[in-house]
Amino acid sequence: MTHDILPIENEKAVTYHSIKVTSAVFKENEFIPPRFTCDGKNVNPPLNIDHIPKTAKSLAIIVDDPDAPGGTWVHWVVWNVPVTHHIKEGQVAGAQGMNDFSYHTYKGPCPPSGTHRYFFKVYALDSQLELPVSSNKYDLEKAMSGRILGFGELIGLYKRGQ
Repeated sequence: MTHDILPIENEKAVTYHSIKVTSAVFKENEFIPPRFTCDGKNVNPPLNIDHIPKTAKSLAIIVDDPDAPGGTWVHWVVWNVPVTHHIKEGQVAGAQGMNDFSYHTYKGPCPPSGTHRYFFKVYALDSQLELPVSSNKYDLEKAMSGRILGFGELIGLYKRGQ
């Protein structure tokens, strides 16, 4: 099992297991099909998650767009996902927090212009989290501090009208 460094927890480097995140509908740095965006059904794409540490008690997922004009835009925040190797299309498992659209659900790519990158980040945690549903990405990241056993991400691209 490979180990990487995740720079969190008061600027200290933290060692964690590398999780492999893939999807059957798009590959790393390739375009996300419109079905999973505001131009389609706007449901989360299926994700495959491999190399989850055996001691993980839950998963958390954050999907964000660092290329948004006003700074990183959050599309999905979910925690207390039961440990699984497959998140199905449109599947809601776990508690969903507040995204930057002010919704408690997945809202897919919808860039105003140009091609944007979308980071599907998966965290394996050593416990369930006690968070209110009003929690956002910042609240989730703060709650995960010191609890992350593994991390992986899949980057997809999207441009409207492609």
